[in-house]
Amino acid sequence: MINLKEILSVSLILFSVIDILGSIPVVISILKREGRIQAEKATIISALLMVAFLYLGQSILNLFGLDVASFAVAGAIVIFIVAMEMILGITLIKDDPDVKGSSSIVPLAFPLIAGAGTLTTILSLKVVYTELNILIGILVNLVLVYIVLRSSSWLQRLIGKSGFAVLRRVFGVILLAIGVKIFKSNVFV
Repeated sequence: MINLKEILSVSLILFSVIDILGSIPVVISILKREGRIQAEKATIISALLMVAFLYLGQSILNLFGLDVASFAVAGAIVIFIVAMEMILGITLIKDDPDVKGSSSIVPLAFPLIAGAGTLTTILSLKVVYTELNILIGILVNLVLVYIVLRSSSWLQRLIGKSGFAVLRRVFGVILLAIGVKIFKSNVFV
């Protein structure tokens, strides 16, 4: 049954975890490197990951003998690498030259949009909210993600080169702190 209060709660929780606004410097960095952002592809892949994890997440982790904490630590390491790229201005995650636009998948769709934090949050939400309301909350967030991704060229022009350089390093440190927090909360429990 559709419950607006649940949908709002799920949407706000996922919005804070996905933090697409905080990921704008990463998005712009990918835009500069790739020349364009494949917003549709990144949004669809993120949607597939989130919905699959809603229904199959615990089973998938169990199949590989993994727990949620191990999955979160792996995501934290990828976030750590992306943050180091932003801070140091280097490229550690190399795109496969045979797969054009692979940046729409890594690091955009995973781990920035549908990362370990988002996927483990979805598993946690299942305990409290109905699946239908979680699905609607996911959809609301994906619409916002798509709007931000489609606006990346405009945002790049708005921010400018020097503004982008500052934002990239500031948000790189913030992203690094998020990665460390996820790592710490799942290793030292």
